[in-house]
Amino acid sequence: MHKIALIRGDGIGPEISDAAVGVIEASGAAVAWEEAPMGLDGIRLHGTPIPLESLAIVRRLGVALKGPMLAERCSGGVTVGEDGALRRYPSVNSGVRRELGAYVNVRPLHGWRGISGRYCSLDIVIIRETTEDIYSGIERQVDDDTAEAVKRITRSATRRAARFACEYASRHGRRKVTAVHKANVLHLTDGLFLQTVGSVVSDYPQLIFEDCMVDATCYLLLKCPEQFDVLVLPNQYGDILSDLAAGLVGSLGLAPGANIAEETAVFEAAHGAAPDIAGQNLANPIGLILSGALLLDHLGELEAAERIRLGVRRVLLQGRQLTPDLGGSTTTRELTKAICDAMER
Repeated sequence: MHKIALIRGDGIGPEISDAAVGVIEASGAAVAWEEAPMGLDGIRLHGTPIPLESLAIVRRLGVALKGPMLAERCSGGVTVGEDGALRRYPSVNSGVRRELGAYVNVRPLHGWRGISGRYCSLDIVIIRETTEDIYSGIERQVDDDTAEAVKRITRSATRRAARFACEYASRHGRRKVTAVHKANVLHLTDGLFLQTVGSVVSDYPQLIFEDCMVDATCYLLLKCPEQFDVLVLPNQYGDILSDLAAGLVGSLGLAPGANIAEETAVFEAAHGAAPDIAGQNLANPIGLILSGALLLDHLGELEAAERIRLGVRRVLLQGRQLTPDLGGSTTTRELTKAICDAMER
């Protein structure tokens, strides 16, 4: 029996979390859930969006399924800890990742026949370093008309993300790692990132190493995405390109993800909490359902994970039960049931 922490999230989070839990349980994997309230639930139950009690649950179990958080509710940042050891982060999501020590975000993006059009053969993995870069939240107000933010890149954090990308590529039979950067302008920061990734990949002779400037990468993802395989990026570029690639395959609602730390792994969809449709049974749960499949891969439940992916593939290919973001009128619960039924068949 695998015990998994469940962070339901805000907005559409509880609805899609229920959907993902139902599909994971229908996959045949033996799982048990332990609630770890964060976000608005954390504030309601513990007075803070990132309760120490919930972090302790995730650390103890080592794995979590997480719904999206309402980042705008913490626009001034979020504080974690107790008096004398307070830590401040720019958002709830950033705080959760950094408290748990997550150093990369993994987003495999695949095209879907029947949904993705000319991008139905897209098959890339985005490895995003998540501890530093411009998202480290180091800012200052110089004067009334000027504000500054620090873009921080270190060799150690970049090396760790690049090593993960290479190990991932080797483990999954992929052949090429591309470092995405803007070193022609940011000579020191992105230059260090590029040099470090290239040095790490050189330790893997079976892998091809390439680099591509971030603007060119956006263009080439649109024109000829087949030239990419595994992309490794600094924090901000990884965030932006993840959403771009999700748009190519049809919707942010189809994009799964994982935040990986040394001792824990948190699986979540790429999209946000969508408060405008919360509680209306309209949200697409597939991103979190596919994140659940990644979670089962992580736990060694490979057959159950593949059963989920096959169920999703069948439903999308048939095209009869699609949520509004995919051009249909199917509800969250109807789509979830369709996936479970497809898994049974």
